[in-house]
Amino acid sequence: MQQQTNFNLLFWVNASRAKNNLVSVYARITVNGKRANISLKRKVTVSEWNSNKGRARGTKQESRLLNRYLDNVKNRIYEAHQELVKEKAYICSQSIKARFLGEDNEEYSLLTLVDYHNSQMSESLSYGTLKNYFTTQKYIKLFLTKKRKTQDIYLSQLTYRFIIDFEKFLRSYSPEDHQKKMENNTVMKHIQRLRKMVTLAYKMEWIDKDPFIKFKPTYIKNEREFLREDELQKIIEREFEIERLTLVKDLFIFSCYTGLSYIDVMQLNEDNIALGIDGGRWLITNRQKTHNRVKIPLLPLAEMLINKYRGHIKTKKTRTLFPNISNQKLNSYLKEIADLCKIKKNLTFHIARHTFATTITLRNGVPIETVSKLLGHTKIATTQIYAKVIERKVSDDMASLRQKLNIKNESLDEVVINYKYQTLKKNKDTITYNLKSFTNGNEFKMEDVINKLPGVKIDENVIKVQGKTVTKLLVEGKFSKV
Repeated sequence: MQQQTNFNLLFWVNASRAKNNLVSVYARITVNGKRANISLKRKVTVSEWNSNKGRARGTKQESRLLNRYLDNVKNRIYEAHQELVKEKAYICSQSIKARFLGEDNEEYSLLTLVDYHNSQMSESLSYGTLKNYFTTQKYIKLFLTKKRKTQDIYLSQLTYRFIIDFEKFLRSYSPEDHQKKMENNTVMKHIQRLRKMVTLAYKMEWIDKDPFIKFKPTYIKNEREFLREDELQKIIEREFEIERLTLVKDLFIFSCYTGLSYIDVMQLNEDNIALGIDGGRWLITNRQKTHNRVKIPLLPLAEMLINKYRGHIKTKKTRTLFPNISNQKLNSYLKEIADLCKIKKNLTFHIARHTFATTITLRNGVPIETVSKLLGHTKIATTQIYAKVIERKVSDDMASLRQKLNIKNESLDEVVINYKYQTLKKNKDTITYNLKSFTNGNEFKMEDVINKLPGVKIDENVIKVQGKTVTKLLVEGKFSKV
């Protein structure tokens, strides 16, 4: 149903606030008795204002210019009213005022969007993830100042060209705190975070179109680093006199045998331990990253480590299974452990999760579907990044088979099959068979022998050869009956 409105407009001055005989001019919009005033940023002398007509008096230059401006304002306000009517929008004095001033179609800037996103997501995103968004924000500001020579831009100025230029900037930029430029996947991560923020703006109708619609990210698939069995064993067997290294070693090994990430290990408590379907103890928790529920049967070494820290002075305070340590310190100490164990790989805590997926499970024949469940992956395609491990296992298995076959072949110097004989001989109505050509010595009676001869059939104790009844049967020159 069309909204009924009573719309009026007038221009007025507040004579009581005159200063130096000058008063400000206002436009008053009235809809159904509700008023909204707009300051027109114009002044007029009290004596030259006609309150009845809402106009400046006289024909002076100043009066004519003011009245011309008031006519323009009047037309624009009426246009704003008509736009709202056509849009079937809710009409009131404030909505007409907002449309006239352009406040109902406020244009947001890129950095306003970034600030809004980070503030809104501060509670739902982890500290580490939010920190990455702040880093992306830093590079956006650098790009704007260094390449666009501006402090900010409107979202309407975001284009495909802007994205490409930003990508180029990231690839060429050399951070002061790094020795080398960003790698491809790091660049793509920054672009991905920008894309998520722009998508938010699009959903909130802050922009009319998505500038990323034609953009395709290009990720390079890197092999996941993991520890081989011998490398893992070096760490397990190594004893440390320093308590912090012992703790970090234990946490790392625990992750190698459970597949849990750093944050998930730190949050474990006694409530996460329960009896599984097999009657053994399982870890049951929700991954912080994906909120997916994972159920992991405890392997003996992992269970031993839990028991080791049960009752520890630090776990009593935190009520967790293990003492808490920052991810930064943990990874720093892992570098020290790698040096002491003479492991040349860049040891990080996340390598433990990869080691669980590869060395502990897949290489020991655990199906990839099961590994995917244990890791808490939503898609098996995510787990397939470890497919190279399966290929390696296939290679190892085939190498073992190849070796076995080689051993068998080495016992046979030469195999020769010499199969010389005359199969049969025809002479008028007589056919001569060489029985050795058709028998193997396992026949028990004559009928077994005869049935193996080509074209010979026994039917109701009558022997037929090629459909003809046999009248005589000679075996090695002697007459024989069936």
